[in-house]
Amino acid sequence: MSFLDKAKDKLTKAVDDHGDKIADGIDKAGAFANEKTGGKHADKIDQATGKARDALDKLDGKDDDIPPATPAP
Repeated sequence: MSFLDKAKDKLTKAVDDHGDKIADGIDKAGAFANEKTGGKHADKIDQATGKARDALDKLDGKDDDIPPATPAP
């Protein structure tokens, strides 16, 4: 097993075990970036956070690790 295979296995396990915390961190990072840009790039930030959530959720081939995004207040 190569280094990258081992890294992917560890990342997949981390997402399986802590998907809700990771999703919360992605949402917080997006909100922070949106705040710092004054909302000028909100659509692009939302798109990027959505793609990040989807990519992490699909690591193991199942869409079950990351809960759906909650709308920003």
